Amino acid sequence: MQQITNTILMIRPVNFRMNEQTAVNNYYQKVLDNVLPETVNAKAQQEFDAYVEKLRSIGVNVIVVDDTLETDTPDSIFPNNWVSFHENGNVGLYPMFAENRRLERREDILETIETKGFTINNIIDYTNAEAEHVFLEGTGSLILDRVNRKAYCALSPRAEEDLFIEFCEDFEYTPVVFTANQTTNGERKAIYHTNVMMCLGETFAVICLSSIDDKKERKNIINHLKEDEKEIIDITEEQVNNFAGNMLQVKGTNDTPHLIMSQAAYNALTKSQINSLEMHTKILSSSLDTIEACGGGSARCMMAEVFLPKNT
Repeated sequence: MQQITNTILMIRPVNFRMNEQTAVNNYYQKVLDNVLPETVNAKAQQEFDAYVEKLRSIGVNVIVVDDTLETDTPDSIFPNNWVSFHENGNVGLYPMFAENRRLERREDILETIETKGFTINNIIDYTNAEAEHVFLEGTGSLILDRVNRKAYCALSPRAEEDLFIEFCEDFEYTPVVFTANQTTNGERKAIYHTNVMMCLGETFAVICLSSIDDKKERKNIINHLKEDEKEIIDITEEQVNNFAGNMLQVKGTNDTPHLIMSQAAYNALTKSQINSLEMHTKILSSSLDTIEACGGGSARCMMAEVFLPKNT
């Protein structure tokens, strides 16, 4: 089992904008006043292309699929919420909170992955849960420790506990459940995705411990991470607001680990946090300002990791 992969699926946007359907519980989205929709999409495409180029320059195998204009899918740039790819050839398909995000699930994308030489053995489809208004948004909701077989999940309107437990049974993970909050207009409200406040690398964890208000839950997570010998790098809520929790470690050339994040996330980190991270991994950052502002997601959300076996 490996914690990080060299192959990433990314979806190039054609109609990117602020998604009004997700804004109801994604408090990171902002309206860019006086900016035309075409301008927003063009800027998002520029940021996307520069990001892909940077990933490829360090040896990451990036599979890029274009979004389609046939569906209204403003958030298609975040494929990690609807699909996950696993080492045994299993693929997870996930129920999405926003109705227009359900259109992002495309069979042809799975076919593209197969044409790149990967084997899909089995599709485990949770999307029927949408009829019950029950959601679990892929590796946005699930932080997977693939080596130690633990899944971390911050419960929210987009991550339902029973479905999370079902996922853990199907994919053979030990569930670690908690609630993570942020202060919005003076109120504590659930953070919409676990991957905004937590990132798990091979030998470290970046996590906003102060977002976990329940002391028992916080202690439980710390115990799990220590037990698995992860160095804990604690970030603040202010850093979370700058997407410093939304990172992903990947393999570059010669399997060299790189931690991928946005420029805003990098700028939000302190010198000592950067030093701590660099003891474990190289760091790569890319400017994603438009995507972060309108989409309320960042570098990690844009990458769906491919762990599938290769065809022999």
